[in-house]
Amino acid sequence: MTKAICIILTVFAFAGCSSDPTESTPNPTESMYFPPLTGNTWKTKSIADLKWNQAAVQPLLDYLELKHSKSFIILVDGKIVMENYFNSHTATTNWYWASAGKTLTSTVTGIAQQENLLNINNKVSEYIGTGWTSETPAQENLITCKNLLTMTSGLDDSTDDVDPASLIYKADAGKRWAYHNVYVKLQDVVAKASGQTWSNYFNIKLRDKIGMDGNWVQLGVNSVYTSTSRSIARFGLLMLNKGKWENNQILNEAYFNEATTTSQNINLGYGYLWWLNGKASYHLPQSQLTFSGSIIPTAPNDMFMALGKNDQKIYVVPSKNMVIIRMGDAADDVNLALSDFDETLWGKISALYQ
Repeated sequence: MTKAICIILTVFAFAGCSSDPTESTPNPTESMYFPPLTGNTWKTKSIADLKWNQAAVQPLLDYLELKHSKSFIILVDGKIVMENYFNSHTATTNWYWASAGKTLTSTVTGIAQQENLLNINNKVSEYIGTGWTSETPAQENLITCKNLLTMTSGLDDSTDDVDPASLIYKADAGKRWAYHNVYVKLQDVVAKASGQTWSNYFNIKLRDKIGMDGNWVQLGVNSVYTSTSRSIARFGLLMLNKGKWENNQILNEAYFNEATTTSQNINLGYGYLWWLNGKASYHLPQSQLTFSGSIIPTAPNDMFMALGKNDQKIYVVPSKNMVIIRMGDAADDVNLALSDFDETLWGKISALYQ
């Protein structure tokens, strides 16, 4: 197996900086760093500077490689602490976000709302017309954009197909939580509301404003984003800063707060296409069971997450000013979002700083 390329980076010293030892405490308003929109420059912060446990680094990297990872990045205060690539993957290689990209759709829907192009409380058919499901008009008209954001459309989740014949009534909108590909209709809503293609609106309003690369690819019935791992980290950094990139409020903070807070009373661990750690209970894809406790008990309770098929991960931890990216093949078995890998991985990540 290709040995992991481990880059343990050192922080740059800046002239005129105070030698006050309290400076090592993260300050979310003064110390947050944003990389330039173009080029490969990205400031770094070392394990030593953070006073983390150097001995915990190699066990983490060994586990990541063992579990079929392709990339792993840790940002603290926006600076790269670890950036590692495995199994022939590189910093310039694109990889698919899978369902972690749902959070891109959530974010751009929020941007369209703040531009007064749509209202998430309005019914979906107001934007894309009636007959987009096989439901009766009365049933279909209950489904709002917010229902798509919160996975409470009430549509049968036994298929990923989103043609009208496959979108079948299961329950009234808002009465049932089910992980469903129908969220992708929000991309149609944004396209209709903006008068642009989804990709064009996304590129102008989000991608280009934070220096991401990548593009949307249609894989069967799924609209999937692909990009480099650093672009994924850029999006995570935007979300760590509540929708703000340097002095530019790209997504308004009110919507951000809604998106990263429990959005309905069925699955407490779900916001607007974001997974939420530290709640009293949660649901999983393809299940109507309620599981007690936090989604990832070994991870911080304030963490919110973008989770994609086969262990694509964006972890955002506000209490630690931290963003973590893991991309690659399935760690163990094929999965839609959460897997046992998350809990074990976080045990090894937390060993770095505990």
